Amino acid sequence: MGRSRFHGEIFGIGTDSGVRIVIGHWTNSPLGEFTDVMVQFTDGHRLLLAPNENVREFVTATYTFDEVYLTPVEFSQRGNSVELAADDLRVSVTTGQPTALGRLLHLVPNAVSTAPWFCRISDPIARVVLRGVRTRGSAGNGRREYYGARHQHRITAAEASWRGEDLGHLTPVTPPVTFGFGSTPAAPSVTSITTTVDSR
Repeated sequence: MGRSRFHGEIFGIGTDSGVRIVIGHWTNSPLGEFTDVMVQFTDGHRLLLAPNENVREFVTATYTFDEVYLTPVEFSQRGNSVELAADDLRVSVTTGQPTALGRLLHLVPNAVSTAPWFCRISDPIARVVLRGVRTRGSAGNGRREYYGARHQHRITAAEASWRGEDLGHLTPVTPPVTFGFGSTPAAPSVTSITTTVDSR
């Protein structure tokens, strides 16, 4: 069995239009530094925006999509402002103070909060408290996946457009996204995370 670990941040936002967007910005991973975007439209259609073939291959072997675009994904962050451009998607995000969960996670050593054994323990709690959030589960092709959160901040504002059409104001991520076994939190947030993937 092989083990891959991805260190980075996951941004989850909903919009008035019903489109939900999940941005993964990975600063340290077996695939190098990269950003990918998962979009679920109002009709349930699931789209992956991947920056290269290696990312596309790994992500689609782990999650489920109806369509995949290979496209440059431009991500920039200055202070609490994030800008993203990928194909016809444009997203601007403003982050705020730590969430209550983020303040709690700050007290837990990273070596503990990101360990698969801790993700097994925290999974039943996450299911109840965060509704739709999972910290471990079965991924595609027999893989096991563990989400070890290190910190979390609120997203206080967001603007997004698809093919030039404004997607509306920031809303909770509801209904939950269905790319994999779990969703991002319903409350818009950015979570610092280590994702561990065990492959056969």
